[in-house]
Amino acid sequence: MGTSIALANVSMLHDFSFDHPSFVHQHPFANRKLVVQVSQDNPARWSLVLNTSQNILNYFGQEKVQVVIVAFGPGLKFLLANSPMKQRIAALNAEGVEFDACHNTMLQFKKKLGHMPQLVPSAVIVPAGIVRIMQLESHGFNYVKP
Repeated sequence: MGTSIALANVSMLHDFSFDHPSFVHQHPFANRKLVVQVSQDNPARWSLVLNTSQNILNYFGQEKVQVVIVAFGPGLKFLLANSPMKQRIAALNAEGVEFDACHNTMLQFKKKLGHMPQLVPSAVIVPAGIVRIMQLESHGFNYVKP
């Protein structure tokens, strides 16, 4: 008989500061910054987001670019534990890409499911996806919505 331990996702709910963004991956040498929006329940778009992010890493170099992918609304399904993209998400997380999940959307899922949705292990919970995007844009991140 095996047992499994559910690991809690990293959360920025209690220490989020719009004026002082924090990150799970440090990129001290990054001179390029990109925030990517995922707001659709569309696996083809999700694949495009992951391909684009990998292409950015390949072009600039993993140490020279910081990529944050923010999922909210129907796009939160991208970061659910049963996502068809979970292995690719884990691989890009290992290369330093951050995956942020909107807590507001999670609360909406809870109303429908009766419990909070389970996310991929690398997902970082942020108070609001759109606020995170605004925060990052105000701190020099380029914005893309594939």
